[in-house]
Amino acid sequence: MNRCISSSRRITAALFATAVILLSGSVFAQSVNQVLQADQRRLNLAQQSQERINKIVQGTRSLEDQYRSINKEIDGLKVYNRLMRAQVEGQSAVLEDIGLSMDQVDVINRQIFPLMERMIDGLDQSVKLDIPFLMDERNKRIAGLQGIMERSDVSVAEKFRKVMEAYQIENDYGTTIENYTQSLTIDDATRSFNMLRVGRIGLYFQSDDTKITGRWDNEARSWVVDDSARNEVRKGLRVARQLIAPELIIVPVPAAEAN
Repeated sequence: MNRCISSSRRITAALFATAVILLSGSVFAQSVNQVLQADQRRLNLAQQSQERINKIVQGTRSLEDQYRSINKEIDGLKVYNRLMRAQVEGQSAVLEDIGLSMDQVDVINRQIFPLMERMIDGLDQSVKLDIPFLMDERNKRIAGLQGIMERSDVSVAEKFRKVMEAYQIENDYGTTIENYTQSLTIDDATRSFNMLRVGRIGLYFQSDDTKITGRWDNEARSWVVDDSARNEVRKGLRVARQLIAPELIIVPVPAAEAN
């Protein structure tokens, strides 16, 4: 009897222990789940915090990049403004010079026109007193200068350039030799002659058959027949025509005037 009671007690204790163990396992399992869930929540919160931090960092970097870019732009604008300031100051100085020049334009015009008129008159007088070579061409050039002086559509600078150009052409005659043809009246007979100009010191003529040779006498202002230099004038004509190489020619020239 006692043996049966003891067995029942042992069974009951075993069942109780088993129940306690099962209950404890259930409670432990719930605790583990709660811990895992809490850890997951913490991970989620940490992830969200990290994302916010990343956004803040990214925003900060973007602002920093913008700040650097704006600083570079400001530096560039400072350099540009400095250059523009210097340019404006230079243009202001130029404008002042232009203003002064414009104030003097009328004075310059009043002085340059009489000067050009005197230069043209002097050129005309020089041609009239010079040996008479290419007279039609030279007189036409002077007439053109006189005509251009009266034109309002030609600038002062262009008029002055034309005058200086005419002087340069006349000056070049003194250092060149030239051949051309011209009609002359010799011994009451008019015929075409070959003309030889040697600088501005001598002007000679010769017929095609070389039977008539002569020169211009500037003191007498007339043509003079002079066969003494026939061969030399013929040689000079060949040099001027570039038929032979340049060489010395001996021709009569007017004597130099005493000072």
